[in-house]
Amino acid sequence: MIRKLLVVDDERDFVKFLKLNLEEAGYEVAAAYDGEEGLEKVLKEKPDLMILDITLPKMDGYQVLRRFRSEEKYRDYKDMPVIMLTSHHDAKDIMMGMDMGAVSYIAKPFHVSALLGIIDGIIGK
Repeated sequence: MIRKLLVVDDERDFVKFLKLNLEEAGYEVAAAYDGEEGLEKVLKEKPDLMILDITLPKMDGYQVLRRFRSEEKYRDYKDMPVIMLTSHHDAKDIMMGMDMGAVSYIAKPFHVSALLGIIDGIIGK
């Protein structure tokens, strides 16, 4: 069974790079480029895991995570793992992401192999 990932990041070149690497590793990848689109894609794409940036247009990653974890329309996905993948790496940012329900927090720059190891450990293939 191919697992589906949702990447929510406003940097299109970065999303393209990440999508290429994740697909090469055997995952199906959907993309969203702002917070609102990210929430819409959860319902449309039904991903197994979300990779979420903090700095996003329309709604930041914290707002996405807060709404995703609390609103009734996302109840079927409230336990879906979320990995924060962002350039924000202060201890307060990490703690806030983890306190809000992220299962992992990765600071950019990062190694794709480390991200893949985390994803494989969380959802397998």
